[in-house]
Amino acid sequence: MPIALEGSCHCGTVRFTVESSTPVPYQLCVCSICRKVGGVGGSINLGAQSKTLIITQGKEYIGVYKAVMDRDTPKEHIASSERNFCTKCSSMLWLYDETWPELLHPFASVIDFPELEVPDELVIVKTNSKPDYVRLPEGRKKVFKDYPSDSIEGWHRKHNKYME
Repeated sequence: MPIALEGSCHCGTVRFTVESSTPVPYQLCVCSICRKVGGVGGSINLGAQSKTLIITQGKEYIGVYKAVMDRDTPKEHIASSERNFCTKCSSMLWLYDETWPELLHPFASVIDFPELEVPDELVIVKTNSKPDYVRLPEGRKKVFKDYPSDSIEGWHRKHNKYME
């Protein structure tokens, strides 16, 4: 059975709940977007079911950022994904992409309850856009220049962490 996640922004203005079958924060993205919107170390996104999202407080304070892809190149374009954030404190809340309308990706950093499971190892993705000064976390990890073949759901299933 999916687990109910409760999250909030740093200032507490925006609060939400969402159900997740993939709640282990195992994958750290260090791409330029995740580093610049989530902090120098990058971001960890979970998987959730978009239809279960309930904004319990502060809906009017949610802003949306659509990232600029391939910035400063002839291929520059706006991403289809939407990064939702609190307009008062700038906390990143979740990512949504209409390409996969059934999915929502809450940022692990805003989940208040329950306490998230510590993974045995991290999967670090998008190191092909990581500058040298960004250090990877200590401990067991698998590092990928781009994305691994396993999706968030696939990883959870492979590690017996998927919650039906």
